[in-house]
Amino acid sequence: MSVGAYKLNSHRIKEQIGMLIKEDTDSMMADYRTRSYYLRRGAFLWIDRLGIDDRADTLLTYISQVDKLGFSKSKFRVQQIQSDLKRMRTLDFDTAHNNINKVMARLEYNLTKAYLRYVTGQRFGYFNPRYIFNKLDVHDSDSVRVSYRGLYDVSMQRAGSSFYKKAFRKISNDSVSEFLKEIQPQSPMYKELLALLNNPQTKSSEKPKIMVNMERCRWRLRDYPQQHRKYVLVNIPSFKLMAVDDDEVLKMRIGCGSFETKTPLLTSNITRMDINPQWIIPRSIIDKSIIQHVGDTNYFSTNHYFVRERKTGKTVDIWRVTWSMLKSPDYLVIQEGGVGNSLGRIIFRFDNSFSVYLHDTSSKGVFAMEDRGVSHGCVRVEKPFDLAVFLLKDKNKDIIHKINYSMNADVSSLKGKQDKDEEMPDTLDHSLIIGSVPVDPQVPIFITYFTIYPDEKGKLQEFDDVYGYDKVIYQYFANYK
Repeated sequence: MSVGAYKLNSHRIKEQIGMLIKEDTDSMMADYRTRSYYLRRGAFLWIDRLGIDDRADTLLTYISQVDKLGFSKSKFRVQQIQSDLKRMRTLDFDTAHNNINKVMARLEYNLTKAYLRYVTGQRFGYFNPRYIFNKLDVHDSDSVRVSYRGLYDVSMQRAGSSFYKKAFRKISNDSVSEFLKEIQPQSPMYKELLALLNNPQTKSSEKPKIMVNMERCRWRLRDYPQQHRKYVLVNIPSFKLMAVDDDEVLKMRIGCGSFETKTPLLTSNITRMDINPQWIIPRSIIDKSIIQHVGDTNYFSTNHYFVRERKTGKTVDIWRVTWSMLKSPDYLVIQEGGVGNSLGRIIFRFDNSFSVYLHDTSSKGVFAMEDRGVSHGCVRVEKPFDLAVFLLKDKNKDIIHKINYSMNADVSSLKGKQDKDEEMPDTLDHSLIIGSVPVDPQVPIFITYFTIYPDEKGKLQEFDDVYGYDKVIYQYFANYK
């Protein structure tokens, strides 16, 4: 055997790493970070003149089990790392493809690549929902630009420069073992799904759904329902809402956005309840369904629509409304509050960037349907009065009575009277009419998407992938399978 096969040369090792970089076409963020580190002439992390130590074996123990996550070992270069470690320790080199510098270069590069792929994925998830989901549905496009419908706005942690610096530092400080334990998901649901994935009785056809829900458990959100005593949870695939206050659980059916107008995933806090709300009709609905009825005063009257000038706040007589007014952002089409309003008799408001809310509905039949993806994005609730009472901190009987009265009273005769100093109709008890109730303290709301999720007793339940998000995530997993 030629002596050259055993001669270490750091320059040759760097040259070989440069060749590995050129051959590496993987496109995950961890892959970019790996290439960037060595292109910036970062120091060797795993190898030195004495060879390679047991940090590599520690990492190999973890990445050798990625098949238990549903991923391929080859995507973490497990076989190549195992083979090269064996060559190093048995001095099995040659002068062609496996001289010592090529083996050392492969070990250095592949260990870093596998390490970053694994620690980033296990710590933050292998899929970035904010980036992918918010580029999923085209909202509008022309020859110059494309705009997408916002679908995800949940505050979460993502791997940034500080995390990668820490990851590199852990290798240098010989704390790889500690770090690999630290980055593992801690969710009890994750562990339950992991056991289910590896149960011999689990069918192969069932594994994709398990894997994508494991992935959702990896996402490091900044807020979770379990961190609160009292919260409201909407899980879209279940078409159900669950309001929890310690051991008290209120459940109800919901209607949510259709496949074309999906309800966005978000986290916020319910701040107030508005009773008999007016509905400011979205521009898309005006263009699609209302503008064609310009001049038809009966249509506007029957649907309780009126037009208001945005700048002055004045109502425009329907017979004066023109097509150009309805196309202009200077005018609003509004549906009066009360019986027949599309928002129902009460709306639950919370800050969000999508203008979606929980609300009652005048179309109660939706809750008898199996597929309840029927709205333009808001969430319709089956038991709005019960939810209103749930949100109150102090169950004040007077406030509850006023909410109930206001939600059932015929308030159509109040139209415009409050602003015109006219005598109020005698058919109502005006002392009981209430317009808005603050939710104090605010109650966290989570609009989420799990196709496997535990019920209130902790038993896992399965739901249909109504928005196709499971499919999107699983297709992305091709980078790891």
